Amino acid sequence: MTEKSALDDVPGELLMWILIISELLVFGAGLVVFLAVRVTDPEGFAQAQGMLDRTGAGINTVILISSGFLAALAYRMRLAGERGHARLALVGAAVLGMAFLWIKGSEFAAKSAAGIVWDTHAFFNFYYMLTGFHAAHVVAGVVLLLLVAWRDDPDNIEDATMFWHMVDLVWVLLFPVIYLLQ
Repeated sequence: MTEKSALDDVPGELLMWILIISELLVFGAGLVVFLAVRVTDPEGFAQAQGMLDRTGAGINTVILISSGFLAALAYRMRLAGERGHARLALVGAAVLGMAFLWIKGSEFAAKSAAGIVWDTHAFFNFYYMLTGFHAAHVVAGVVLLLLVAWRDDPDNIEDATMFWHMVDLVWVLLFPVIYLLQ
């Protein structure tokens, strides 16, 4: 008989936790640098921030939180043997992720059409880098959610949901720092 490890009670796979922690560290470092550079030009950052679509970003926050709820619900449904409902919840979570991307893409397109690009101001360099990198994670998460809707093993759903919650968490940190912090 092997001894039980403290990691045996942690949900999900160890490699998924390593991925999530490393991603959170990368985004955290980006936010720390953003805040450090912001200190050097608070007026410029405030002016640039005023050009953002806070309403769209707020809607995107609700969309991602709702999507995370559906992903978590899918896991519980799958454990309860409700495969069809679990798959629908996963597809719903993925569709909400696509809605997030559509809104974010519309915001990027509007900024670009207005001539606001990554080198317009240091703020926009960080804005495009952090929110663009996050959008790439949303794309990966949508693909992951759709894959586990198809291959709906509970362990797969648990890991995909963990990743999706990391994507949610990153947005919940990015949203106030980039869009709201004055």
